[in-house]
Amino acid sequence: MIAGLANVAIVVATAVVMELIAAAVHRYVMHGFGWGWHKSHHEDHDHVLERNDLFAVCFAALSAALFVIGAWHPAVWWMGVGTALYGLLYFIVHDGLVHQRWPFHWIPRRGYLKHLVQAHRLHHAVRGRDGAVSFGFLYAAPLDRLVRQLRANAHAGRRQE
Repeated sequence: MIAGLANVAIVVATAVVMELIAAAVHRYVMHGFGWGWHKSHHEDHDHVLERNDLFAVCFAALSAALFVIGAWHPAVWWMGVGTALYGLLYFIVHDGLVHQRWPFHWIPRRGYLKHLVQAHRLHHAVRGRDGAVSFGFLYAAPLDRLVRQLRANAHAGRRQE
């Protein structure tokens, strides 16, 4: 029983850490030197896949590597489960719910899922890689704070021009 709880704790902790890692990668890699891939996500298109999906392949490779290493180190295998769980949640929430990349569409009208959709819309309110807000996928700061930050970023951008 204790081992089972420890494994669940590893899975949950890994999924939480993955949100922190994904937010940092989104901010500093995708909106930095990885913009060549991520730019496709910020442009309108009618393709099933976008170049940005290569980032998901990279994270899936990380999860697969954890499963392989976990063959010799069981705790690492459970980290692979947590990483895969995060990937599944990302796919459901970000690709499915927020961007409606599924054949069916549902827009939440209240609650935390509505909050996530609104926060990600604020992220996409900026054209280009600079000045965006809300880089997390499963966590979003309060909307009023994001709006203030978006306005401040826009104001700072105008001063630099």
